[in-house]
Amino acid sequence: MPGGLLLGDEAPNFEANTTIGRIRFHDFLGDSWGILFSHPRDFTPVCTTELGRAAKLAPEFAKRNVKLIALSVDSVEDHLAWSKDINAYNGDEPTEKLPFPIIDDKNRDLAILLGMLDPAERDEKNMPVTARVVFVFGPDKKLKLSILYPATTGRNFDEILRVVKSLQLTAEKRVATPVDWKDGDSVMAQMKDRGEEAEMEKEADFKMNTYPIYET
Repeated sequence: MPGGLLLGDEAPNFEANTTIGRIRFHDFLGDSWGILFSHPRDFTPVCTTELGRAAKLAPEFAKRNVKLIALSVDSVEDHLAWSKDINAYNGDEPTEKLPFPIIDDKNRDLAILLGMLDPAERDEKNMPVTARVVFVFGPDKKLKLSILYPATTGRNFDEILRVVKSLQLTAEKRVATPVDWKDGDSVMAQMKDRGEEAEMEKEADFKMNTYPIYET
């Protein structure tokens, strides 16, 4: 795929039409964390389950100062009509309103810029559709995490929430989260010597485990 972002890259300050009107991406993010995630097509079963789960978890992301915004190669009109199906799938009133906007990228400009197209999945005009991409941006507008799933595999938004908790914790503290870490579990101190680690443990408001420290 052409285009794409690497960890540490700044998010492009693109303008786009969305279900809440025209936005400039940096203005939309403000001082928040942000998750931009793409899906292949509106009105498809897997995408409906994904955005339904994202909508259910939106309050949890909001608690952590994270804004969600979706994208596909469909029009705003299709996004709004499909939102009714997403709400109905969640057992809610079938309205056009979701707790996050969806970007209209029917010309594929952003999908190309951001490297989101899946060459193996194509629409009725034999044009590639967007893969299931996740970009997590920090308040500095820089990319902190990216995940790429093929169109055939739905994402786990609970995992994305878990990763956001790790990113936010490790952005504030000199720690790392170990395998299968969940919020509230012990973390690892990122220190060069035991004295520094011991001092940090005294001040920590979370649990830490020790691990081998290797000289470089």
